[in-house]
Amino acid sequence: MSVLPLVFTSGWASGINAYAVILLLGVFGATGLSDDVPESLQRPDVLIAAGVLFLCEAVADKIPYVDSVWDTVHTVIRPVSGAVVGALLAGQTGSLSDLAAGAIGGSTALASHTVKAGTRMAVNTSPEPVSNFVLSTAEDLGVGGIVSFAMFHPEAAAIIAAVLLVLGLLMLFLLVHRIRRFLRRRAQRREEKRLARASPPP
Repeated sequence: MSVLPLVFTSGWASGINAYAVILLLGVFGATGLSDDVPESLQRPDVLIAAGVLFLCEAVADKIPYVDSVWDTVHTVIRPVSGAVVGALLAGQTGSLSDLAAGAIGGSTALASHTVKAGTRMAVNTSPEPVSNFVLSTAEDLGVGGIVSFAMFHPEAAAIIAAVLLVLGLLMLFLLVHRIRRFLRRRAQRREEKRLARASPPP
């Protein structure tokens, strides 16, 4: 069976929460629930490090503006993680070249990271913190559910991940369009007020 669906799904998930992906894959491999996970991801030190970093992300990702700083720091980390995990998965099965798997995992992770980071920047404009907590929790549950599902039904999970990625990109495009339009209108109103104050009275 081709490992491509699992590589794609893990790449998508890595762009959202790379540490959760490494932790989940490692647990599935260490417990014997899957033979597709390389031993390097099952090592105790890797699992402990992924678990600690996952807890750090779980906290930082739910705090307004802190989540955007965290996303900025992980702009490189998440795509690299997706590429490395993809290459490791390909090397485990031999059904896909490591280079191709790394490219697929890394590019997919970059795309989903862009959606996540852009969406968070838009959500942070909201005055209340509840939306950040809800969105972050939904992302954690989504990554956990889809990666777990991918271990047993990789093709179906890859389809779900692809649909979510496309919907996320479309939503991000609409958000960026609306934010730009809002900023243009605000700038126009400020300019009108400035001209009204500068114009002499009749």
